[in-house]
Amino acid sequence: PLVIFLLVKLVKKKKRIFYFLIAVSLLSAIEMAILYLTKADINRIYYGTDTRFFSLGLGAALAVIWPVEELNPKVPKQDRILLDVIGLVSFILLLVMYFAKAMNPQQAFAYCGGMLLFSLIVCIFTGVIAHPGSHWNQIMANKLFDWIGSRSYGIYLYQFPIMIFFESKINNLGDHPILYRVIELVLILVISEVTYRLIERPMSKITWKKTKQYFGHVFDMQAKNYVKKIQAVLAAFVLIFGSVAIAISPHVKAEDFNKSQLAQRINRNAKKQKSDNAKLIEKLKKQKKQKKQKENDSKIIKEAAEKAKSNPVNQSYVKYGISQLDLELAQKVQVTAIGDSVMAGSSNDLKQLMPKALIDAAVSRQLNVAFGLLDNYKRQGVLADNVLIGLGTNGPFSMDDLNRIMQEVGSKRKVFWINVHVPTRDWQRPVNDLLKQGAKRYHNFIIIDWYSYSKDYPKWFYDDHTHPNITGSKYYSTFITKTIIKHSKF
Repeated sequence: PLVIFLLVKLVKKKKRIFYFLIAVSLLSAIEMAILYLTKADINRIYYGTDTRFFSLGLGAALAVIWPVEELNPKVPKQDRILLDVIGLVSFILLLVMYFAKAMNPQQAFAYCGGMLLFSLIVCIFTGVIAHPGSHWNQIMANKLFDWIGSRSYGIYLYQFPIMIFFESKINNLGDHPILYRVIELVLILVISEVTYRLIERPMSKITWKKTKQYFGHVFDMQAKNYVKKIQAVLAAFVLIFGSVAIAISPHVKAEDFNKSQLAQRINRNAKKQKSDNAKLIEKLKKQKKQKKQKENDSKIIKEAAEKAKSNPVNQSYVKYGISQLDLELAQKVQVTAIGDSVMAGSSNDLKQLMPKALIDAAVSRQLNVAFGLLDNYKRQGVLADNVLIGLGTNGPFSMDDLNRIMQEVGSKRKVFWINVHVPTRDWQRPVNDLLKQGAKRYHNFIIIDWYSYSKDYPKWFYDDHTHPNITGSKYYSTFITKTIIKHSKF
């Protein structure tokens, strides 16, 4: 609004305003692409007003050259047909882009022109809808859309805080994702309707004359209009409170994750993980050159049973539900593990239980990272016969992604996939259901059902209800180890 105000005041000529807005919009899109390609923080790119200006600028440019009040509803038939065809093409393009994999926020195209292209198509479609001479105007100008449009700014304002507060109080969002989304939607629409009737619509009728009259009544000490005086006091309180909140909010910092117990554990584990992996990879490469003959599984089990009696290991883990025999066998099993922060927080326990495991776990990891990691370990010749995957906490993935993982690993190796316990996210059930489909499709795919094992034990987790705490990490690691031993190749 400030940019438009200054342009109207200083430039005045519509043609110049239009070209200025187009130029700044293009610069904004170019800045977005440059920041993305130079590996800038993705949140900085997405939420930056400068990098997202093109979405606002293109809309403003459309308003300059396509003023609704000046559009003639009586247009020649061929112009009407042209408008309808352009509307149809733009509508189809919007649907195609909406469902296109290229527009995935993990892909470069979205930030390197994709969002600009989408915004441009939206502008074209909006221009067609706005024209009273097109059939799209009649289709889209229905009562439902009119209601949504008139309340849209309230819906936009309230949706984020309602979702944040609602989801902070609900710890099992993943168990009932549709129900809770419907409740959120109802809350957003109800609050938007209430504020539209009580605030937006009355304020649209306010004039300077009425404002002076109102304050005259409020400050008139002899007037007995107590309702207006109370309203004024409440309004003043909201204004002062809101202004103070705006003033101090930039200085209020959220709890520093890096100082939390979980972050410190992950950082310590990451350093050890890197050192241990380097040594293990070197050792595995040497073994590959020596072509060491594999021991018979029955012989390994027999030796482990004898050691369990004479020289037990990791006895402190027995109370977490694992036998001494399994603890002995875990010393022999070779595993390549790829995971996210859940695994990263427990990597030290996993490594203690399975010293021959190569564990590669990191914070905020999505499934797409696994493709390159598996390929890298495979090319080095260190991808074990047992592959452990702990991904899905940070977002859903498709069956195509799972199929690609299985093809990369191959049918001769066993894949152990830890399902997710992330009750505060609506993708918990879709991810776990997808893993069940994978287990039915592939004979070498085994689910480690951490969700069912842990869901009734909230004390095993930190406040985020997702990452196992120190005690939960013991249960997490022993459960994984026990399942791997049951189905693994030695």
